[in-house]
Amino acid sequence: MKSWSLASHIVAGVVAIVFGCLVLLSVSVAAFTRHEVTERLDDSLQEVSERLGFVVSMQFRQDQVQGGVALPPGLDRDALAYQITDLAGHIVLRSQNAPPALLVAPLTPGFFDRPHFRVFVTLSAKRTHYILVAEPAFHRQEAIRRAIMISVLPMILIMPAIWLLVRWTVRRALRPLVDLQKEIGSRGGANLEPIPSLHLPDEAAPIHKAVNSLLDRLRKALSTERMFATNAAHELRNPIAALMAQAQVLHEDLRESGYAARLESVVGQTRRISRTTEKLLQLSRATSGVSLRRIQFDLIEIILVLVDEFRDIIPPDRRLIVDSGCLDHLHIQGDVDTCGILFRNLIENAINHGVTNTDIKVSIMANGQVEIVNACETIPAAVLDRLAEPFIRGASSTEGSGLGLSIAHNIVTQLGCQMALLSPAPGQVSGFMARISFPVFTVVLLSDHEPQENE
Repeated sequence: MKSWSLASHIVAGVVAIVFGCLVLLSVSVAAFTRHEVTERLDDSLQEVSERLGFVVSMQFRQDQVQGGVALPPGLDRDALAYQITDLAGHIVLRSQNAPPALLVAPLTPGFFDRPHFRVFVTLSAKRTHYILVAEPAFHRQEAIRRAIMISVLPMILIMPAIWLLVRWTVRRALRPLVDLQKEIGSRGGANLEPIPSLHLPDEAAPIHKAVNSLLDRLRKALSTERMFATNAAHELRNPIAALMAQAQVLHEDLRESGYAARLESVVGQTRRISRTTEKLLQLSRATSGVSLRRIQFDLIEIILVLVDEFRDIIPPDRRLIVDSGCLDHLHIQGDVDTCGILFRNLIENAINHGVTNTDIKVSIMANGQVEIVNACETIPAAVLDRLAEPFIRGASSTEGSGLGLSIAHNIVTQLGCQMALLSPAPGQVSGFMARISFPVFTVVLLSDHEPQENE
């Protein structure tokens, strides 16, 4: 589903309505201005024609007329033109900018539109002549255009200001909701604290209350779950250890009897219960939020200590190789214990699910990436995508709890790192790789550094 922004929708809606109203207002103002300007100019035409009517009633002075054309000084191109005719339609006198042909034929009092003039026709006071007064069309159009621009242009120019003001107002009003969104986004399994008061509007107050109520229920549920897993694992650890010891002693005592196979199965199942209990304790620790602590430590040193611990566990036909290239130290920030749990589970996963007579390689790079590769059959993509979920196991027949990669994923998430599970391993036709990417703080290089291996 396409994402959308509430603020953008509100801004777009409000601005569209305001712009639409301004456009309608502009059109209305333009039409009204055109009507008013036309009416005023027509009144001027009528007034001039009426004055000429009285002049026509007087005797023409011959020195002012030359061939029936008046020659007033300083005539502008946008000045009014006129024609004076007798009742038969013959031009008696015309202005210099009036055409020699009759502007209106037949002669009838009133207003007329011609290609280049707006003409008003009227009779003289003594009804002996027709007076035709014409205004150049370009002058009228220019006057109307200027009047419309004066009325409409400010509205057009103010539209960007309206958009900016509406946008600022809407975003300012929605800022508490954005703060609420950020607070909700910062909540997770390690942070279920209630959201503080954010001066929310009345419409958003129920959301704030409902979210805090949900966080409280989640905190109680997760706390109960973690407490149960931790207490159950702690309570089971001692009885399981005692059971293991008794089963091993009994197995040694009855080694030659017919019950040896059954007792061996009891020891194996007891050992499996012990491993599952230990994994539950690790999972409880991983989800408790202790990984949020930020202490700087050397990652290479932690991995080398773990390699030493696995010397007695790894089969004799396999090797655990640590390749740190030319790195001597690689400092990261996090919790040392949970980081140890992280790589203990990843290395144990590689040992348990790897193919016999193959090596397990741990590569440490200067860019903060740690890659753990083991040989195995290619894991289907559908299974690979779910391996980080609790109790999800691959197709391997090796016994396991299905919690190792889930514990690692929880720790990586809290450390702010990334974990990628790949199968087949890059550059191979099969195998499995777990790649952890850390942010690097300090890197110390050695001039001569050889890979280390556990044989």
